[in-house]
Amino acid sequence: MITIDVEEADRVAGGLAPERVRAAREALRTDGLVVLAGVVELDHLDVLHERMVGDLELLRARPDAPYNWTVGNIQQDPPPFEPYLFADVLLNPQVIAVTSAVLGPGVRNVMYSGNTSLPSDTRQPVHADVGHLWPSGTMEVAHPAAQLVVNVPTVDVSAENGATEIWLGTHRDLTVGVGGDIEVPLDALEARRRVSPPIQPRIRRGSVLIRDVRLWHAGMPNRTDRPRPMIAMMHVSHWLETGTPLEFPAASKAFFEHPVLTTAARFTEQPADHIHRVQGFGTA
Repeated sequence: MITIDVEEADRVAGGLAPERVRAAREALRTDGLVVLAGVVELDHLDVLHERMVGDLELLRARPDAPYNWTVGNIQQDPPPFEPYLFADVLLNPQVIAVTSAVLGPGVRNVMYSGNTSLPSDTRQPVHADVGHLWPSGTMEVAHPAAQLVVNVPTVDVSAENGATEIWLGTHRDLTVGVGGDIEVPLDALEARRRVSPPIQPRIRRGSVLIRDVRLWHAGMPNRTDRPRPMIAMMHVSHWLETGTPLEFPAASKAFFEHPVLTTAARFTEQPADHIHRVQGFGTA
């Protein structure tokens, strides 16, 4: 797994040096994953972490609590309003330098959600969040990236507190296509394991993971007594059809104005209900 240390010159310039952009693009092309280290302020993560952990009781009290396959993993939106909107999370210049280089002009963010690994000994099945854009059996090679997930952990991540199991390079495997089951069949897993077994990377807070949405992965047991939140965004190419826009308060519209990244959002005067609107993926 490739980790790129962002330098002070990058932060001052509000971007990423060309050689580091090239390294990130190559990591995404080859592995389907790259980590940018030290790009989010720790104070901002502290604020988000405290609120998200505080929201868990309300989220889990829902009769339709949005668990992802297992009660050890719950879909959780961060609070989408001030004072919890931070530019280094939602509009991070180093992240945008990479995603716009990969996805091309007009890149859009179409997600602001996340998942929290809860203390548990359960794990998810290995899956791809989204398959290839065409059905399995219709392609000879994988198409270029069209969707990149941007993950921001609020705490240090390790195997002990449920670091995601990652199968590097599987974004180029044609097993999971559009319209099919996103769970990876066992025979495909065992074949891939013989080539490249999965990893559970250790990630320092303040880092951001960027991964191809097709990359195989699985939520893993969190063997601590503390939840481990991880925020998720999805940057997509301008031509890709997407669903319902994100909702943010009308007062935050100016915050999202950006010359490169468009946030696919509508701005409303209605109170934001980030507890009840979120839906899970998979069956608990």
